[in-house]
Amino acid sequence: MQNQIHEIWNQRFFSQIINSMADGVFTMDADGKITSWNRSMERISGYLASETLGKTCDILGCSRCFGRECPNGIQSCGIIKRGTSEAKECLVLHKDGHDVPVIKNASVVRDEEQHIIGVVETVTDLTELKQAKQVAKEAILRLKEVHQVENIIGKSHEINKVFSAIKVAAASESTILIQGESGTGKELVAAAIHYQSERKDGPLITVNCSALSESLLESELFGHVKGAFTGAARDRMGRFEEARNGTIFLDEIGELSPFIQVKLLRVLQEREVERVGDSKKRKINIRIITATHRDLIQQVRNGAFREDLYYRLKVFPIYLPPLRDRKEDIPLLVDYFINIMNQKTGKQVQGLSNAALRLLMDNSWAGNVRELENAIEHAFVLCDRKQIDAIDLPIEIRMHENLILSSETSSVATSTPTKTKKLTKDELLNLLEENQWNKSKIGRQIGLSHSSIWKYMKKWDIPLKR
Repeated sequence: MQNQIHEIWNQRFFSQIINSMADGVFTMDADGKITSWNRSMERISGYLASETLGKTCDILGCSRCFGRECPNGIQSCGIIKRGTSEAKECLVLHKDGHDVPVIKNASVVRDEEQHIIGVVETVTDLTELKQAKQVAKEAILRLKEVHQVENIIGKSHEINKVFSAIKVAAASESTILIQGESGTGKELVAAAIHYQSERKDGPLITVNCSALSESLLESELFGHVKGAFTGAARDRMGRFEEARNGTIFLDEIGELSPFIQVKLLRVLQEREVERVGDSKKRKINIRIITATHRDLIQQVRNGAFREDLYYRLKVFPIYLPPLRDRKEDIPLLVDYFINIMNQKTGKQVQGLSNAALRLLMDNSWAGNVRELENAIEHAFVLCDRKQIDAIDLPIEIRMHENLILSSETSSVATSTPTKTKKLTKDELLNLLEENQWNKSKIGRQIGLSHSSIWKYMKKWDIPLKR
């Protein structure tokens, strides 16, 4: 009696274990008839256990069992002949007719005398993995599209020079040094170079050299071996190795310590790395792009940056102009950011009012394109209309206008009478026509600042461009 109870308990315990498994599991007897079918198999196949018991496994319509269709009898099956099967990726037919990607494995069960008494098969559902891979693939494709030169916004002479430099850089394997103020888009340019180069199918690895301490940055870049330092519990590949056959982008290169500068110089010279705590040299096939907002040549003069490393890095330099030097690109950038924010928020903002645009055009943009993007995002939080108005913009941008007006009022009050006092709306319109609406040229001609011309146009509601 005790043995019977024990056997029943074991059977129930075994059944609970099988049904709790994420993988599908089913068993067959020596005749190839299904004898059990766990809950995961019900989910994967769409068939309830009651629908499968006593039937053969060809109910699954497996696309790849030993390279051929299921035989008529289990005795002719490769599983019986070989005793086991290798895990293979295949498709099984769901009850509703669609294919399910799975990994299928099987093995025979023998008694003490080695007679076959049944077969156990496991089925791993790959649906979510396949979907994740597809999403990742689409994301990579979108990333490549985003980082095309054509999607770097601007039409000014200064940004066109950058476009030309990107195309030249992408066609070579030379080390690139991108220089420009914070917020000018150095990472975007690095990505555009990578995705237009022969290495576009390889990885693009980005490292911010200012974000880590010297010891952490060394381990991040070069990797380490187990036991190299406290906490190094296992071997770790560095970012240089991860970038094999691709590109590594070292942002804020001007922040490197002298020690890391020496190690980077060796990488540039030898194209090989040593993990921290290891003496083995590992060859790497990578393209190196660096960027900085600092004046590296001044750092060289000050002794803060190695001269030999500087000239190794600036084989092909690219300079990114600040936004204040390409203000004609502001309307294009604004339209781009508005489209992005419309997609994110579901709003349907159609543009800027003239007053808002004038404020943006007058701003000095110390934070460059990044600051402009943040200003538009700020405006979207407040704007509940079809157009962004001046009141929706950040207060520091609106205060900037007040400072300019205050300065100009003071200047007019203390100056001697000039042409500016006699300037009328009609006169300004004539000047605009004569000078192709070049405000700077007009300002020089009549003795007014560029900003003053903007203010008169605002006062008389003259459009910013013809």
